[in-house]
Amino acid sequence: MNKPIRKAVLPVAGLGTRFLPATKAVPKEMLTVVDRPIVQYVVEEARAAGIEHIVFVTGRNKHVIADHFDRNYELEETLKSRNKISALNLLEKLRPEAGSTSFTRQQAPLGLGHAIWCAREIIGPEPFAILLPDMIMKSDQGCLSQMVDVYNEKGGNVISVEAVPEDQTHNYGIVEVDGDAKAETFGITGMVEKPAAGTAPSNLYINGRYILQPDIFDLLENQETGAGGEVQLTDAMLALMEQQTFTGLRYTGQTYDCGSKAGFLSANIAYALENPELAAELLPLLEEIIKTSGAAK
Repeated sequence: MNKPIRKAVLPVAGLGTRFLPATKAVPKEMLTVVDRPIVQYVVEEARAAGIEHIVFVTGRNKHVIADHFDRNYELEETLKSRNKISALNLLEKLRPEAGSTSFTRQQAPLGLGHAIWCAREIIGPEPFAILLPDMIMKSDQGCLSQMVDVYNEKGGNVISVEAVPEDQTHNYGIVEVDGDAKAETFGITGMVEKPAAGTAPSNLYINGRYILQPDIFDLLENQETGAGGEVQLTDAMLALMEQQTFTGLRYTGQTYDCGSKAGFLSANIAYALENPELAAELLPLLEEIIKTSGAAK
């Protein structure tokens, strides 16, 4: 029987330089999509998949993330005194249970692989999930929840992928598929980080969700630095692939890459339009902006 997926790692130490100057003092993970930070959506996805403990790998000036998931007694007392019960209940609902989050520091920007390795002592000898906090996944059943279903059936390691146009494969980490690439699940036999144009083994890119066995930590510990002088998670997964099975899940849902400005703005519009009251106000504004902007010409 496969060990359950109880823990997840969220690497939140990145500098967010694409959003400067906004991210000079505010972590990119705390930028809001409508009424909550990006990282809140990712945490809710993890919880919905049955994750019991979340490990945040942080860096300098990221203390506000820990504060967000903690109690704010002054705010709560003010809400009580003003009888804002619905807002108070929302904060309580979103606050993690005591002891269900941990924060560890990545002291230097040595890459995603190094960030994951920093969580090794907290994760321990059990399989775990990784959720990249830039990616908001929108679907009836969460992406990680879909992956857990696959893991419970097949075990091993599971990676979520999506199709991308052939002329964009050079921008992503692309997987090599064993079997039908159009199936819902399939074996993965290789990965290439940002392959040169025309050389990609498929058009399926890794969209920021992983379930990995703890053996990855030993590989990361001895992993030589790769592209950019960083410890690459992809390199360690390729080594693990020689020992264990990897299954790809073709994610069914919408992904918003909030690490890009266009993706971030798209997520705001999509989630705002889900709210009937907001949609009623926003749609006419969007139509007017499109009509009068240079983009419409």
